[in-house]
Amino acid sequence: MEFNPLLSLFGNMEQLDQVQLNFNQESVNLMNLAIAFIMFGVALSIKPDHFRTLFTHPKPVAIGVVSQYILLPALTYLLVLVIRPSTPVAMGMILVAACPGGNVSNLISSISKSNVTLSVSLTTITTVISLFMTPLNFAFWGSLYAKHSPLLVPISIDPIEMFRTVFLILGIPVLLGIFVGMKFPRFSRRMDKPIQMTSVIFFIGFIVAALAGNFHIFLNYIHLIFLLVLLHNGLAFLAGYLLPKMCKANEIACRTISIETGIQNSGLGLALIFNPKIFPPELQLGGMAMVAAWWGVWHIVAGLILAFYWRRRPVIAATNE
Repeated sequence: MEFNPLLSLFGNMEQLDQVQLNFNQESVNLMNLAIAFIMFGVALSIKPDHFRTLFTHPKPVAIGVVSQYILLPALTYLLVLVIRPSTPVAMGMILVAACPGGNVSNLISSISKSNVTLSVSLTTITTVISLFMTPLNFAFWGSLYAKHSPLLVPISIDPIEMFRTVFLILGIPVLLGIFVGMKFPRFSRRMDKPIQMTSVIFFIGFIVAALAGNFHIFLNYIHLIFLLVLLHNGLAFLAGYLLPKMCKANEIACRTISIETGIQNSGLGLALIFNPKIFPPELQLGGMAMVAAWWGVWHIVAGLILAFYWRRRPVIAATNE
């Protein structure tokens, strides 16, 4: 067996292939409900102006979408080719990269004094197009990796079922939230923050409960993916900053796009992983879920660290381009 010195830094990830997380169908349904409720809360604050931003200030929005759905998946593909982790771990990384930005990115952008309007606009637009881009990206990069990597066997993923799941968890709640926000503006203004706060607390509570039920597993295996997720997430933040910088975007836009690229909706990734109609049994293993679960914890920690660092370094001139 060929020795891979880079892989040795992360340990033998194939150990994760024997791990089965304690998630039953009721837990999965509860997680889906939590994500849907969060997206409904986020959508209450979505206004037509956020879509107009695409036309009035198209450059940072276009760069953000490219960073989210083209650059990050491509860099993730290259990363897994270099590191060559186990099959479930590799596919977990590719799936996380294919997910839309997480709603907590708006909070982190606010803390960092970045462009919150751009952040909300990007979250809105990337969430809407995730109905197509998440299944498409995962099917493309996952199949490409399966085809060219000697570590993998051919894998068949049902993109139609993935689209259906994404639409149920993200699409319907977002559309409903936008409708309620536009139809009942006074109600949405009054309930916007309480619903968002309640939904986030609900989701955090679910994550804590899920971790408690699998705490011994995380303690035993977290060392295998800790550095990997740190590297992957750091690459996302860095790429999201450098791409707009190369495109001559202003500093505030660079920071905002970095946050949007580094904060992924890994909760959606978990929901997809535990859907037996999407992934074959050989992928429903601990490695794939561990990557998505730990990313969901770590990207908040890393995002907050970055936010407070940038908050102490304000930008004097901050206009959209």
